[in-house]
Amino acid sequence: MKAVIVCVSVSHSNTRRIAAAMGQALAAPVVEPEELDPADLAGYDLVGFGSGVFTGRPHPRLRDYVRALPAAQQPRQAFVFATSGLPEPGFRPFTRPLTRLLEPKGFEVVGSFTARGHDTWLPFKLVGGINKHRPDARDLAAAHTFATGLHPRPGRAS
Repeated sequence: MKAVIVCVSVSHSNTRRIAAAMGQALAAPVVEPEELDPADLAGYDLVGFGSGVFTGRPHPRLRDYVRALPAAQQPRQAFVFATSGLPEPGFRPFTRPLTRLLEPKGFEVVGSFTARGHDTWLPFKLVGGINKHRPDARDLAAAHTFATGLHPRPGRAS
């Protein structure tokens, strides 16, 4: 299986660290949106898309990248992930906006993952931030385990 992870990590490398753990499990490179032409995604069996959460949504660079993707000729698998300083509300998953952008492009979203991360967004900056040691070893191990479970299984598009 050929996989790639498209990741935007701008503040404290929270998302990049999670993506690296997933990339290790999948033997997949981790790239920024600007490093991979959207048309080149057709050559991958599995594509991960992730970023930090900004006002409840993925980073604008990642959203713009997904919007620019050509519609797939054949169904492809994707997974989505996010990091956030605040806990994910059950009624509004952080990865839902990304899933909603990917599905019309022909991606079957086969999994989602979220982790807490160091956050110094105002007003947290006033106290030195929250989750200063996250993602931690447990978060990275959970990301690795999640990605390991994404290998193709019967009945999934490939």
